[in-house]
Amino acid sequence: MFRKAFEEYDAIVAVFATGIVVRDIAPYIQNKWKDPAVVVVDSNLNFAISLLGGHHGANDLVRKIAEIGAVPVITTATEVHNRNSVEGIAKVLGCDIVNKDSTRQVNCSLLEQDVEVLEIKGPKIVVVGDDVSVLKKEKAEKR
Repeated sequence: MFRKAFEEYDAIVAVFATGIVVRDIAPYIQNKWKDPAVVVVDSNLNFAISLLGGHHGANDLVRKIAEIGAVPVITTATEVHNRNSVEGIAKVLGCDIVNKDSTRQVNCSLLEQDVEVLEIKGPKIVVVGDDVSVLKKEKAEKR
């Protein structure tokens, strides 16, 4: 049921029971960087659940669905604690995340403290550890 949607769309809103959706999408889940955002809405429009890809569009979708009365269910730690995420910061700054594996550790740090965002203009060589997320501007700035 979900194979084609996983291949063709960045976001899926499923009006089904969560268990049905979990079982049906399980074979297609690859990783947080490739999978579409998945939101589950119950048939009575009581709840909109950010199931998969919270930092990649599902949390925004449930907030939009909440505008028609559903209760948004968001469980990503950064949002639950009203903190920024690396993915959110990258979106606001118009950047791609270069070293995606760093986001888990940096997001955990963002839960406990403010993490400085540094902008470095080149030419430069930057060496970073695993606990540093590197963002690259999506488009070159016009001068």
